[in-house]
Amino acid sequence: MESKVKSLGHPIHPLLVNFPLGLLITSAVFDIIHWITGNGYWSGIAFWMIAAGVISGFMAAIVGTIDWLAIPSGTRAKSVGLWHGAGNYLILMLFIVSRLIRLSATGNPPIIAYVFSFLGAAFLGITGWLGGELILRLGIGVDEGANLNAPSSLSGLPANQNVTDSSRVSD
Repeated sequence: MESKVKSLGHPIHPLLVNFPLGLLITSAVFDIIHWITGNGYWSGIAFWMIAAGVISGFMAAIVGTIDWLAIPSGTRAKSVGLWHGAGNYLILMLFIVSRLIRLSATGNPPIIAYVFSFLGAAFLGITGWLGGELILRLGIGVDEGANLNAPSSLSGLPANQNVTDSSRVSD
C-alpha cells in the first residue's frame, strides 16, 4: 500500500520519524551523561532536545495518521498501525510531561522528569519495531509495484515498469 503523503515520489512519514527518534533518545542519553558527570549542562541540552523532538514528533504523527487512515479496515496492518500510532502519541505525552517538570530546573530536574523521559525512550523501541513491521513486513508506505528493477521515483514511470540495464533510467 502506497503512502498518501509523498515528496518526490517517496513517503514522508519514514523521513520525518528520524528526527523525533534521534532527538528524544539522545535527550535520554544526555540525561544519563548528566547523572554520570554531575554537570547540569547536559540536562539543559536534553531540555531543548525534548522540545525539538516533540515538535518533530507531532509532524511525523500527523503524516502517519493520514497514512493510517488509508489502511483498509479489518487488516492486521490497521491494528498494528493503531498500536504504533497510539504508542507514539503516548510517548510524546511522556516527553511533554518530562519537559514541563523540567521548566523550573532545566539543569537539575527532579527524578520524576527522568522517569518520564526514560519510559518514553524505552517505549520508542517498541513503537519503532511496530513501524518497521508496518513497512518491512506489511508493505505499508511501499509502492505497490516495488521491485528490484523499478525505475527511479523521479522518472515519472510506475514502479511496476521494469528497467533493464540497457534502458536504465538514471537513479
